[in-house]
Amino acid sequence: MDDAVTNILLSGVGGQGIILASDIMAEVFLEAGFDVKKSEVHGMAQRGGSVTSHVRFGRRVYSPIIKQGEVDILFSFEQLEGLRWINYVKPDGVIVLNNHRINPPAVNLGQMEYPKDIPGIIRKRFDKFYLIEGTKLALEAGNIRAANVVLLGAISKLFDMEEILWIEAILGHLPPRLHEVNRKAFAMGRGQIED
Repeated sequence: MDDAVTNILLSGVGGQGIILASDIMAEVFLEAGFDVKKSEVHGMAQRGGSVTSHVRFGRRVYSPIIKQGEVDILFSFEQLEGLRWINYVKPDGVIVLNNHRINPPAVNLGQMEYPKDIPGIIRKRFDKFYLIEGTKLALEAGNIRAANVVLLGAISKLFDMEEILWIEAILGHLPPRLHEVNRKAFAMGRGQIED
């Protein structure tokens, strides 16, 4: 192992399972033998507000916070939240974005417009951009709340770690009645990113 630290910033809206996803990621990286640090900001999470989580892993990690311009992978569960954080991403960074929109209160109140073509804006700035149908695939798998697991399936393809580590971490955080739908959601997410 070299001394490189991988910086992953998760972003989304309260209720999308961002904290659970970051817990699962941290567990996978620990099981794979890395030092891991994690930090999260809930904001107005209960009211659909912005939620972020920083996950850093490597041979030795000293701080849980990622500085602006040092994000290797932006893992965003909602389009506007992805756009909000792109200035934190390195020029050669990777964006994994859920193709899903949740209007913030200001849009619902008519005070502002939801930006048009966010995927197009991001695609112009970053070569490594993956638009994932997380919400749609979760519905197909049988539970819209499994969108975070679809997205974990997609991002798991970016790391050289055994698939079983991801599956065990996911199932370990969920009750047995949700195992089957989440296994399916994870597999569907992995299918979104080609080898």
